[in-house]
Order: sequence, then structure tokens, then C-alpha cells
Amino acid sequence: MKLDLFKALVVRKENDDVSYEVESIKQENLDEGSVLIKVHYSSLNYKDMLATQAKGGVIRRYPMIPGIDLSGEIVKTTDESFEVGQEVLITGYDLGVNHTGGLAQYAQVPSEWIIPVPENLTLKDAMTYGTAGFTAAQSVRALEQHGMDPKLDQRILVTGASGGVGSIALAILVKAGYQNVTAMIRKDYQEKVVKDIGAHQILWADDIGEKKALASQKYDYVLDTVGGDVAATLISQIQEKGSMSLCGNAAGVKLETTVLPLILRGINLLGINSVNASQEERETIWNNLADSWNVVDNLNTKTIKLDDVSETIIALKEGSHVGRTIVEMN
Repeated sequence: MKLDLFKALVVRKENDDVSYEVESIKQENLDEGSVLIKVHYSSLNYKDMLATQAKGGVIRRYPMIPGIDLSGEIVKTTDESFEVGQEVLITGYDLGVNHTGGLAQYAQVPSEWIIPVPENLTLKDAMTYGTAGFTAAQSVRALEQHGMDPKLDQRILVTGASGGVGSIALAILVKAGYQNVTAMIRKDYQEKVVKDIGAHQILWADDIGEKKALASQKYDYVLDTVGGDVAATLISQIQEKGSMSLCGNAAGVKLETTVLPLILRGINLLGINSVNASQEERETIWNNLADSWNVVDNLNTKTIKLDDVSETIIALKEGSHVGRTIVEMN
């Protein structure tokens, strides 16, 4: 099967200047892989925005098609584990970073990266979650493995709660039956978003308090999506033997804190790596997202075309993006 010209978002670098635009490309412009997928949907994540920036630290070589996730149907495969017409999804690995990614009408990928779309999800549902949803579910799962339980009256905080990961994490927690979930937000318009999802309380980012070695114990569990000084400040506010999951760096990559909350209160810091999760973990989480944690109908979503991604990239860069933006390819 030989493809005609098709559309892709291409990021190029010339000297120190990085630019991106939608181009018509050929199949030979795709990296090699045993499976050719007709992409139906991708999505825009914070990492995709970084991929378009001169000092984003994401793309390892140019030119590159960004897009760290995709869903679509197989049109050609040399791996007998899959079949033509099968609906599949991919998140993470080198997709959109060191291997041509999901913001194109076709993708050519290693079969080892592929997850069959669960029975209860559509291709659009899969990208309504995308990498953000997978990361959110990973974070909830990690916290539950360290004692978070909807049957207990625990105080839970979600930071960046109106963003992609935060909003899905918030929706999962509410659906799972947690009764004391606080959403941390930064701007007025975000309040309605998190209340519509079901947040029980609101915490304004300016009100999290000063960074201290040890502070009052306000939360049993913190699901952090932003990192930086926000995470560093909240670590000292976690209840004895509580936990914090960390999955993002929108507030910065440095974590300037002390060991005191860890050694005097025994709290756990749980790093979330959605890029290189095992296939077993991926299948478990995607089945949860299709079943008991299915919150697709509770999420704030917008669907755009590939030609219209710039507006969302700018919003992600400025910190004004809310919810999930899905990119429809055809």
C-alpha cells in the first residue's frame, strides 16, 4: 500500500529558530514501523506545546511531527498480533519526540507501542483521555496503592485542576466516590470548570501558604500536576504517612524543599512516568478508563482540525488552556 500526499504538523529548526506549520508529506517522511495507522484523532498536551518551542526540551531531532498520542485504525501491518481495520491507540514512548508522531493523518509505528482500544471506548473517547487521561489515571492508581481509599474520610488536593491531567484526575476521584476533594486553581474562570466536574472545595493558588520545612497537616493525599514551588510548598502540608504524586512541571522543574516531611512524617513522593509504562500497566489503566473510571461525559472538551492547532498551542503556553483539546484528522 502506497499513500498519496497527506497532512501533518511539521516542526522545523533552522539555526536557533523553531517553526511549525501544517504541510503535505509523503509516507517516506514517516519514521519506520511495522504498523501503519490511519490516524483519526490526536490531542494537544502541554508536552506538545513544548515540542513547538525553541527551548522546549522535548524534540530530539528535526524535522519532527509532534503529537505524543493518537487513535486510529490499522491499514497495514507485518505483525500478526494485529489486523487491518483494528482500532488502536498509542500514548508515550518516543511518539512525537524522537519518532514521527500523532499530529498527522497517518503514523507508522512499532507494534510494541500499540494498545487495542477497549470495547467501551470510541476512537474519539480514547483521545478525550489521551496522554493526559492516562497520566491522571496513573496518578490516582499510585495514590490508591499507597492507601488512598474512597471509603475513608481523607482530604485530597488536586493541583492544576482545570488543566488536562488535573481535570481528568478530579473527575475520576469524584466518580470513584471520594467525598473531600479540593481543586487548586489560579484564575476566576477556572472555578466553574472544576465545580462542574464535582470539586468539593476550591483552593486558590495564591492561598497555598508559605514554603516551610514543616507546616500544618492539611491534606492526606496530593495529586500534583504542576511541580515547582507549588509542589515544594505542599509537601510540608501533607498528613503523616500521606503521599503526593508528581507528574508535571508547568510551575518549574526544580523542587526546592527539605527532607523533614519525609523523615519526620513518613510521607511518600510518587513519581509518575507515563512515557515508559509497561504494557501490562497500560492495559489495566485503559480498561479502568473504559469501565469504572469512565468519565468521558464529565470532561470539558473541544474538538478542532489540524489546521487550527496554533490557538491551542498559544493557550497552553500562556497557561490559559482549560480541559482537553482533541484534534480530528479527517
